[in-house]
Amino acid sequence: MPKKIATRRSAIHGNGMFAIQPISKGERLIEYKGRRRTHEEVDAGDSGDVESGHTFLFTLNEVFVIDANFEGNSARWINHSCDPNCEAVLIEHEDDPEKSRVFIEAIRAIKPGEELTYDYGITLAERHTPRLKKIWACRCGARHCTGTMLRPKR
Repeated sequence: MPKKIATRRSAIHGNGMFAIQPISKGERLIEYKGRRRTHEEVDAGDSGDVESGHTFLFTLNEVFVIDANFEGNSARWINHSCDPNCEAVLIEHEDDPEKSRVFIEAIRAIKPGEELTYDYGITLAERHTPRLKKIWACRCGARHCTGTMLRPKR
């Protein structure tokens, strides 16, 4: 199968992943890989910080997080968008939650040259202050951009 995606500089943020060949709706593009760590390990370590506005962490379940800072692949470069062309699909492994996996799939047809994006769905326990919204600012440029990567609290 020919390679359909590649990493390059992004107008959204730093690096990004881009289609280099046409991609069909529903096509599975890449697995989000990294070291499996517990939430406690991540909270105690150097992988995530609410104050940075930058993360390679992907929550798998109540116990485990994929930490793409360690053993991660190029899926970590897929940026957030308020109008995404992809989605993250969680494949749960009920017998062993650490073996659950995340794949990035196209939710519409994507043309060569388009940047791959998905909604990060970041939720924070603390109040979404103007300062936190600025730290987690969205630069996707979508017509209906919310201005933040933070998902509204329910």
